[in-house]
Amino acid sequence: MADYLQALVLGVLQGLTEFLPISSSAHLRIFPELVGWCDGAETCDPGAAFTAVIQIGTEVAVLLYFRKDIWRIASTWLRSLFKPEYRGHLDARMGWFVIIGSLPIVILGVLFKSRIEDDFRNLWLIGTTLVVFGVILGIADRLGGTEKQIKQLTLRDAALMGGAQAMALVPGVSRSGATLSMGRLLGYDREAATRFAFLLAIPAVVGAGLFELKEIPNGDNVYGWGPTLTATVVSFVVGYAAIAWLLRYISRNSYTPFVVYRVLLGGLVLVLLGAGVLTA
Repeated sequence: MADYLQALVLGVLQGLTEFLPISSSAHLRIFPELVGWCDGAETCDPGAAFTAVIQIGTEVAVLLYFRKDIWRIASTWLRSLFKPEYRGHLDARMGWFVIIGSLPIVILGVLFKSRIEDDFRNLWLIGTTLVVFGVILGIADRLGGTEKQIKQLTLRDAALMGGAQAMALVPGVSRSGATLSMGRLLGYDREAATRFAFLLAIPAVVGAGLFELKEIPNGDNVYGWGPTLTATVVSFVVGYAAIAWLLRYISRNSYTPFVVYRVLLGGLVLVLLGAGVLTA
């Protein structure tokens, strides 16, 4: 029963933090350590596979929330493969942008799989990336232009945002945070950068989750199938509500609160590690 209660909490945490630029994977790594869910084990880390699989729940929320946009993009892109008249359409180009933008994280994820599941989950690294990439997000949001909308997205910009997203293989960077930072530096307004970040995350997150499914019963994970599925369903429900809130928020506000939160959380982690309260 304790495993299911913990999974419920982690599912809520995943749903709340996946779309905010504060790194859901960092929170799933940090929170169990802070509350001591170790049960005598060397680490409280729920595992990279658990983290990847429950993220499927939040991406299903994206698929449902943006279902009309996704269907339009996918159907137009597919038609463009056979009918030249569709190839100049924004939705057809958006399909290619998502595909090209997804390649960096897929390639690097396969090449560095062992490091992602082990070395990259070190709390010293996570605390540092929370602070550093939080500052980068703040600078990008302050200095970035707002003249470009999503209809002005180019293949070069999609590739650059895809490269930025790939840095989120390190917990603490934040997939949405890295993509938003690059988008803002390229001159896209917050809503455009956020919407493309949502679309760009779908292949990477769903692919990673499906790839890691086989590791749940066999890998170095604290939770088995039951708790993992519980956390996935909860993350879907909470994540759906978080999408609606975030899109309303960013249309009127800056990313400053998220920047401050990242720096404070990362700083706290580093202080607690230095004091010996947490172990990396």
